[in-house]
Amino acid sequence: PVLMTALVASLGFVPMALNTGIGSEVQRPLATVVIGGIISATLLTLFVLPVLYAWFGRSRSSPLPLATRLEGPE
Repeated sequence: PVLMTALVASLGFVPMALNTGIGSEVQRPLATVVIGGIISATLLTLFVLPVLYAWFGRSRSSPLPLATRLEGPE
């Protein structure tokens, strides 16, 4: 769903980015920035954010694996 949403949003700005009519001197740079922002935010969300969660989510105080810590006392 994330990729589909980003793709549709980016493709929606393509006509604006390719416009050559009146007002295109304002629309083209705006569309280019928005498309770049959508693509970069999507890539960061899908690839960088999970790595950061894994990196900062590790508990340094407990050497036990996560599954063992989540089981709790029995």
